[in-house]
Amino acid sequence: MATINRFIDDLGGQDEAGGSPYIPPMYRGVDALALSISRDPGPKAGGAKGSSGFLSVENDDQTAERMGKFLAGAGIDYRDVIPWNAYPWFINANPNTEQLQAGVEPLLRLLGLMPRLRAVLVHGTAADKGWRLFQREHLDVLEERGIIWLSTYHTSRQALQTRDPVECEMREAHIRNTCALAASVMHACSWPAADSDGVPRRRGLDRRRVGAAEGVRLPGGSKSVFSTFHCWMRGATQNE
Repeated sequence: MATINRFIDDLGGQDEAGGSPYIPPMYRGVDALALSISRDPGPKAGGAKGSSGFLSVENDDQTAERMGKFLAGAGIDYRDVIPWNAYPWFINANPNTEQLQAGVEPLLRLLGLMPRLRAVLVHGTAADKGWRLFQREHLDVLEERGIIWLSTYHTSRQALQTRDPVECEMREAHIRNTCALAASVMHACSWPAADSDGVPRRRGLDRRRVGAAEGVRLPGGSKSVFSTFHCWMRGATQNE
């Protein structure tokens, strides 16, 4: 984790925001296979008083606990999933578009530190908005490296709470299914497919859809966020 935490040191603070929390040493760091992106660091991670100072599923809050349970339920070792935020600095508020844009460059740098990265899980409306800003500028990076991304609900109580028990179960099922798709990619024998020189290739022909999960409407928002299984493999690209 030393490499990623040195990178976090380099980020420093952002305007009046606090610093970005570290990643605990039990995570696999640059060798991790997946990245999990939420909105912004919560008080238990980045708050000055009573916080751990770390982004971790082992933090003493229900959101982190749920995240750990969803990953474990899919057979994912949480140490293989680096936690991150669309706005990586502590503000404990919903980041605006300008702040989400400020999170694009740090995310690009983080991806550059993770050569084995296969999957990105995007949790919640704000994180999805930040991810789309990232895609607008760096879609080529994802294509060339064969990185897939899946969007789903945030694991906070607010995101999952509803008076309709069936709707609540559907939201939780969506997270479970998203984690299951990520697990299938993480546990594949090899990834991404490459030519004989070992370099992943993006082809312009022979396009085929690898898989997709149905889109859903996230709570508190007017836009549907799709949990789509994006993948660029040897001789194939995603065609949306």
